[in-house]
Amino acid sequence: MSTYKRIVRFFSAFWKHISIAVVCSFLYSILHGASVYFAIPLLDTLFIKTGASEKGTSIVTQEKTSSIIPDWISNVVDGIKESFHNFIFVGDTSEILFRICILIVLAFLGKSIFGYLESYYLAYVQQGVIKKFRDDTYKHLHKLPMSYFKNERTGDLISRITNDVNVIQNSFSAVFKSIFREPITIIVFTAIALSISWKLFLISSVILPLSVGIIGFVGIRLRNQTRKLQHQIGNITAVLQETIAGVKIVKAFGMENYENAKFMNFTRRYSKTALKKVRVQNISSPMTEILSVIVGVIIIYYGGILVIIDQTLKASEFMVFLLSIFQMIPPMKVMATVNNRIQESIAAGDRVFELLDTEPSIKNIENPKSIKSFENKLRFENVSFHYDDSPELVLDDVSLEVNYGEIIAFVGSSGAGKTTLVDLIPRFYDPTSGRITINGIDTKDYDLNDLRELMGIVTQETILFNESVFNNIAYGLSDIPLEKVIKVAKVANAHTFIEEMPNGYDTVVGEHGTKLSGGQRQRISIARALLKNPPIMIFDEATSALDNESEVLVQEAIENLMKERTTLVIAHRLSTIRNADKIIVLDKGKIVQLGKHEQLLQDEQGIYKKLYELQFRSNI
Repeated sequence: MSTYKRIVRFFSAFWKHISIAVVCSFLYSILHGASVYFAIPLLDTLFIKTGASEKGTSIVTQEKTSSIIPDWISNVVDGIKESFHNFIFVGDTSEILFRICILIVLAFLGKSIFGYLESYYLAYVQQGVIKKFRDDTYKHLHKLPMSYFKNERTGDLISRITNDVNVIQNSFSAVFKSIFREPITIIVFTAIALSISWKLFLISSVILPLSVGIIGFVGIRLRNQTRKLQHQIGNITAVLQETIAGVKIVKAFGMENYENAKFMNFTRRYSKTALKKVRVQNISSPMTEILSVIVGVIIIYYGGILVIIDQTLKASEFMVFLLSIFQMIPPMKVMATVNNRIQESIAAGDRVFELLDTEPSIKNIENPKSIKSFENKLRFENVSFHYDDSPELVLDDVSLEVNYGEIIAFVGSSGAGKTTLVDLIPRFYDPTSGRITINGIDTKDYDLNDLRELMGIVTQETILFNESVFNNIAYGLSDIPLEKVIKVAKVANAHTFIEEMPNGYDTVVGEHGTKLSGGQRQRISIARALLKNPPIMIFDEATSALDNESEVLVQEAIENLMKERTTLVIAHRLSTIRNADKIIVLDKGKIVQLGKHEQLLQDEQGIYKKLYELQFRSNI
């Protein structure tokens, strides 16, 4: 139950609203019980003629409560009953009838008002807690390192924040609507039933231990099925996300049938598990109902004997006793499902808390140093790195130095470790060994947000959001005037095509910028980096996927962006790095060559010379 306790802790901030809801639940249940109990004087007034008397006398004579309840409780109950009847049965029959009708109306009116208030305050609490759940999970997701997302499926993460939190919401919606009202209702009608006949009540209570046993058994089965169900909906979401993102490849390779079969396999598993869950979920209510009917028949038989043969119970009291017992059955059935709902929320909560409990491996130390500028050197000191899921070194004892204002290019075949190397600078990952320093201080000692503020990154896979061009360029910045955005767009060679778009800078670019070409997306990405105006710029193969015309425009924009800042370039096309201050050649995670373009070309056996000749063979 530790998971459930953690879920409940989210509600502590709303204790005032919960307290009001509890009071309203209590008053609702009291008035609900009163509305039923008023049937006794109503039936006596309507059908018992012999007890009627002159004004000021009672229609019926109350008998002392006979029970196994302690005397002082019996005396209190008898005193309340006597006071109630003395208040009701005053005057002639029409006055008594009028008074009873007014009380019934007031009871139902009060019950409706307090029922509404209870529902409203519980809904307020529920929505507030679910919002906090989603907000905390989403914020925590942003704290997790890149390595976490490398090992998790995007669809499953989305499922945890949407589907799993929805299950918690739906479960608590049912639980909170019943966990206060239903127990109080059961207590109220238990008191009414006991006050009428404790013997009849003991017979009816035989249902309780049987129900508890059934509820416990069903709850355990339901939790297991719910956990499986949430895992499978995560798989379905992941397949959907992957297929939609890669729809072009699916169509190009004619893999529609394959993807359909894979998706239908997951939905078939989900359907089977859902049916198992429904079978388990629905079995508790019928069993409880069957037991209730059996006990109800026994009560009717025994109560009939007490009324007709023993004459120790009035017919009106027996009718109200029956009403009380049957009024207890619905809340008992709801309470039976409450445990099921709790088990569902625990299963979903386990998946959400698994995410929330994941400690970010990359985070600030205590009292981190602030850094606002890059003034000196960026150094890699004997840096090695491997990913968590593999012991193979991606970088092996790399040492290099980057001075302020230099343009450094990284070259090497695929898998040489170029991207990993630059990803260590903004601490997307941390070195396995060695360290990286800026201005002579380890990057781990800096505030993470300050460190990343120093850098602008333009990658081969440009990420744009489904917002306007303006918002994409001004991403992460507030109160930016349009003139500034236009200025950087011009420097990035983006202003002309933006002006030609239907709504100019207010044009929405579509999901991932699908309404734009690759070159246009890159130029907007460069404009975004320009507006941030970072002292360190990182280009990760920013022109490798572009056609020649787009490459020229983007390369010109990159050159504009390089001015007066330190630049690290991962180059796919070697023609773009001729003017770099240093070219670093990587192979299998090691630096194998370092120098300027002309120097590296003179090494006939060097990797750089071979790569250059492969790209420009037609010109040699």
